[in-house]
Amino acid sequence: MQIAEFQKLIEAIYFERDNERGLHATHMWFAEEVGELTRALRRGQQEELEGEFADVFAWMSTLASMAGIDLTAAVEKKYGSGCPRCEATPCACPHA
Repeated sequence: MQIAEFQKLIEAIYFERDNERGLHATHMWFAEEVGELTRALRRGQQEELEGEFADVFAWMSTLASMAGIDLTAAVEKKYGSGCPRCEATPCACPHA
């Protein structure tokens, strides 16, 4: 599945409800999912990671749709030439 297909799928499943909730409240749900991912990473819960990554991506997708952002276009614009700063792949920027 491509990014655009996933974003459209999430819109079809959740957009109406998420849009009624509003961007701010939906962002709170997204933040909670990021917390669940963080907890699974910290605890080394490998079996939980797949679902948590999928949940974070789904909530991020719905937020992008609510904000009128096409994720495919945004990703291509920012990362299509490699690193946004040095444009190299892999990144050649000095380590911070």
